[in-house]
Amino acid sequence: MTGLMLTKDTADASSSNSDNRDHPPAIHSREEGSRTVWQLSGTWNTRSVHLVDAQMRELERTKAQQNVVIDISAVERLDTAGAWLVERLAAARINAGADVEILGASEAAQTLLPAVRRAIRSPESSSRERQPFFLIRWLELLGRAMESAWLDFIAGTYILGATIRGAQMKLGRGHAVNPAAIFNQIDRMGVGAIPVVVLICSIVGAIVAQQGAYQLRWFGAEIFIVDLVGILALRELGVLLTAIMVAGRSGSAITAEIGSMRMREEVDALKVIGLNPIGVLVFPRLVALVIAVPCLTIIANAATLGGGMLVALLYSGIPPEAFIDRLHASVDLSTIFAGLIKAPFMALIIGIVASVEGMKVGGSAESLGRHVTSAVVKSIFVVIVLDGLFAMFYVAIGF
Repeated sequence: MTGLMLTKDTADASSSNSDNRDHPPAIHSREEGSRTVWQLSGTWNTRSVHLVDAQMRELERTKAQQNVVIDISAVERLDTAGAWLVERLAAARINAGADVEILGASEAAQTLLPAVRRAIRSPESSSRERQPFFLIRWLELLGRAMESAWLDFIAGTYILGATIRGAQMKLGRGHAVNPAAIFNQIDRMGVGAIPVVVLICSIVGAIVAQQGAYQLRWFGAEIFIVDLVGILALRELGVLLTAIMVAGRSGSAITAEIGSMRMREEVDALKVIGLNPIGVLVFPRLVALVIAVPCLTIIANAATLGGGMLVALLYSGIPPEAFIDRLHASVDLSTIFAGLIKAPFMALIIGIVASVEGMKVGGSAESLGRHVTSAVVKSIFVVIVLDGLFAMFYVAIGF
């Protein structure tokens, strides 16, 4: 029992000595010629700063000299809470038009105070800065967008060139192609996309047929909805809808997969063991897209025509036999191939854009989500632009 009592007394004495070493925070003000000096002393940490918070706020509102010096050489201990009060006082005096100087900072305080200063002063200083003219800001955004587009183009050409050169599965060991990886990607990107492609294209074909029949009925030319649905589906709608759905479904998956490997440093691991990441990760996906998208386009064309045929029967009373006969008269091989020729190019665009965005992913989940979104948006945009370019090219050559 005596030993326990001695231990407790010793602990109380040690605690008392520790409390004696921590002096409460204090502020002493004096005038030195044309400047005001605020001398801080004691312990400025989370447990003690509440004792001087009110006094610090009074100093923030007081009318001091234009030159203010905050001397913290006598401060025994300083943590983030104490640094926050010091920097808040300095920021308030700077906003009042005074010149503030902080003296006597220890080595630790020299690291802590700038970090707190950025958190306090940056929003205020940025709000006080004069915003440039809106035309200048617009031109700056345009320049940044053009630079980003150029860098993406360079990265895309690198991926395309490495893919055309060969699979490059193992550096210095030929160009071995892994058929299993390609067929696996075809199954995921092609076969797995058939239900959604059939559903969307049949609905769009039905809508086009219904709206065309409604308008053509006023002229007694409802039979021409076959021409409308056939030409529009085979030349534009089938391949465009397929590319948009593949970009949203498979393009985002490619970016997410490659981006996740970048986050887990699996891409760097492939380089370390001598494998080319383009050959291992990108090549099978690009080949699978080039094979799957034309096949999906054929299915999309059939689904669009099927939806139009069903609406023509139910809404306009055109039997399937008459629909098919009129389709033979209005559609030729050039109309069919006009859409199918676009499919491989759109597949390459989707795969390259998705791969580039995947390779740009950083080490955070936020970066992954941002680049997945960017991949889908950029793919759809470039696919639509490419479709327009093909349309102008076909008109120019009379195809």
